[in-house]
Amino acid sequence: MAQEENKNFSEKDEVILSPAQQIRIKFRNNRLAMMGFYMFVTIVLLVVVTHFYTKFTGYDFAKTDPTIKNNPPSWIHPFGTDKYGRDTFMRVLEGGWISLQVGFLSTFMAVTIGLTMGSVAGFFGGRVDNIIMRLIEILSSFPFLAIAYTLSAIFRERPPEFRLYVIVIILGLLSWTGLARLIRGQILALREQEFIVATRALGIKRRNQIFRHLVPNVLATVVVSATLTFASSILSEAFLSFLNLSVTEPIPTWGALLSKASENSTSLRTFWWIWIFPGAMLFLFIMSINLIGEGLRDSIDPKAEYTTKAQRKEARARRKEEKRLAKQAKQTVKEAAV
Repeated sequence: MAQEENKNFSEKDEVILSPAQQIRIKFRNNRLAMMGFYMFVTIVLLVVVTHFYTKFTGYDFAKTDPTIKNNPPSWIHPFGTDKYGRDTFMRVLEGGWISLQVGFLSTFMAVTIGLTMGSVAGFFGGRVDNIIMRLIEILSSFPFLAIAYTLSAIFRERPPEFRLYVIVIILGLLSWTGLARLIRGQILALREQEFIVATRALGIKRRNQIFRHLVPNVLATVVVSATLTFASSILSEAFLSFLNLSVTEPIPTWGALLSKASENSTSLRTFWWIWIFPGAMLFLFIMSINLIGEGLRDSIDPKAEYTTKAQRKEARARRKEEKRLAKQAKQTVKEAAV
C-alpha cells in the first residue's frame, strides 16, 4: 500500500527545473527565436569559414578581371561579379567578417563599461552616483556622426584596419550609457534587499558585494541589452561604410558594397545583384540578432510560462483527440438529421 502511494506521488510530483533550464526551454519553445538562432549561426559559420579560407589561400580581394565584369549570378559566381570583375560572393562574406569584428568588440566594450559604471553608481549612490550620471549625460550629448566625420578626416591617411578600430572605440564609448542607466536602476532596487544586507553584516568586501552578489541578478538585462547593442553597432558600421567613413577599398564591407552600387542609377536597375545580395545579408543578419534578443527577453521573463517536451507532446495529443471527438460529434449530428 505504501509503495503504491509513493508511486502515485512520484507520478504526480512536478519536475523542479533550475532557472537556466527554464530559460533554455522557453527559448527553444519560441519558434521565431530558434529561427533567428539558426540563421545567425549559419551566417556566422559562412563568414568565418570564408575568412580563414581566404587567409590560407592568399585570396586577393583587390584582383580585377575586366573580362567577367558585371556578370550575373552563375554556378561559378553565385552572387555575380562587380564592374571590376571581382566575385561578389566572396566580397559579401568577407564584409560580414568586418561586421562581426565591429559588433563583438564594440558590444564587449559597451557592456563592460556600462555594467561597471551602472553597478558602481547604483551601489554607492551619493556623490559617486552624481558624477557618473553627469558623465553619462555628457556622453549622450555627443553627436556620433559628427565625431565619426572628424576622426575619419584626421585618420584618412592611416591603414584601413586602424580606422576600423577607431570606429569600434567610438561605438564602444558612446553605446554604454543606456545600459548603465538600466543597471543603475536595478542595483538601486536590489541593494536594500535582505541578501545584500546580510553580506554587509558578514563584512564581505564591497567589490564582492557588487560583482558576486548584485551583478548576477542583473545579467538578464545585460544579455538582452547586449544583443540590441550588437545589432546597432553593425548597422552603424554599415552606415559609416556607406558614407565612406569606415574602412576603404580593397577591404569589403556590407555598407561599402551598397555604396558602390548606389553610385549611379544604372547599377541599381540593371546590375541588381551588386546591391541586393549585400543588402539581403545585412537584413537577415540584423533580423536574426533581433529575433534572438526578443527570444531571450521573453525567456528571461519569470512571468512567462514554459512547458517541457513531455508536456508539449501531451498537449498535441490532447488537441488531436479533441479534433477527433469534434469531427465524430459532427458526423453523428449529420446522421441523426438524415
